[in-house]
Amino acid sequence: MDAINPKLLWEIFKHIQRWLANLNRAGEARQQQSRKALRNVIIAARETSVYVRQIQDTQQTDHATERHLAKYWTQLGFDLEDLGLNKLAKRCHITGKHWADPKFYTDDFLEKADISLERMETLAKQILLDIDKL
Repeated sequence: MDAINPKLLWEIFKHIQRWLANLNRAGEARQQQSRKALRNVIIAARETSVYVRQIQDTQQTDHATERHLAKYWTQLGFDLEDLGLNKLAKRCHITGKHWADPKFYTDDFLEKADISLERMETLAKQILLDIDKL
């Protein structure tokens, strides 16, 4: 067996160094994706809150807004699933389905699902804090 010469050893070291740097960047990219998705949950909760207030003030619903909210919450659910944030993703999917078809779930189910806008925003903020500790 031939001995490893210094040039080959240096090439191996450089390769490992590049590989580790790429791995670290991939981790940072995933963290950034997670931050973006979680911030979007907060934005969606606030946007939804404004719409709910509008309904209360005007006693009128708007199907275009509800279509947007259904799509937005559902997309957030998929984004969070891709990141492995499944509990929050499930809540987003339920919220999206609820905006698409308000009669689909029973009030009892919705209460147990714990999908209040405040709860969703709080969960997103907590996960963001956890990511920032990494």
